[in-house]
Amino acid sequence: MNDRDIMENLLLTTKGVCDLYMHGAIESGTQNVHQTFDTALNAALCMQDQTYQKMTAKGWYPVQNVEQQKIDQVRQKFANQA
Repeated sequence: MNDRDIMENLLLTTKGVCDLYMHGAIESGTQNVHQTFDTALNAALCMQDQTYQKMTAKGWYPVQNVEQQKIDQVRQKFANQA
């Protein structure tokens, strides 16, 4: 397994953990439990961002820029539905 595969696995795992922590925070029954999940979620989100940034810097997570015209079209489409 190469470094790119390891980083991709780490990113996917971290995203899954974020999902679990978010649902834990949403469903928590007490403030203490909510705060614990919220703290864990924030830490996991930071880890996810750091991993993403490193992968992007190495060219392992290509990002496609979207033309402003396409963004405006989607914005207008959803504005008309409201």
